[in-house]
Amino acid sequence: MIAFLDVYYREDHAVAAAILAEDWTSSEIVASWRVEVAHVGDYQPGSFHLRELRPLVAVIALIDQPVETYVIDAYCQLSADGAPGLGARLAAELATSVPIVGIAKNRYQSSRHAVEVHRGGSLRPLFVTAIGLDPTFAADRVAAMSGNHRIPTLLQKVDHLSRGHDDSGRVIEPQ
Repeated sequence: MIAFLDVYYREDHAVAAAILAEDWTSSEIVASWRVEVAHVGDYQPGSFHLRELRPLVAVIALIDQPVETYVIDAYCQLSADGAPGLGARLAAELATSVPIVGIAKNRYQSSRHAVEVHRGGSLRPLFVTAIGLDPTFAADRVAAMSGNHRIPTLLQKVDHLSRGHDDSGRVIEPQ
């Protein structure tokens, strides 16, 4: 199973979401979870983990099935020399050998180490980094993901879930 993770911020708390899918090309959700986390800090460029790590760990703790890869909306490394991004910090926090793939929508500063993936005819790439997987292999998996747009279907679904909506658009409450 592959776990896709995302965090959405409200005024005074964050909502973290996780969905599981059978494989990289699936568009179907096998299971999903949401959790609210209070007292998250403000965004700080280069220190994204200070805000995002606690909510991600909280939702991962709810996952009750084996996970072969975690996918996050962030960088694993911030530079070619391995400066730790959210993915590296998550791997350290979890103390796991489960690979983590970072898919970022924007280039971090002037960093050029991430593998660029163009999807759906978009001129804007996604930026893929990885811990425990070859980044080029991870980028190939991202390119093969379901969906005809720049953002793969499963990433859209976990984003919607973190914002409190299911596939039908119905508002849902955290568990």
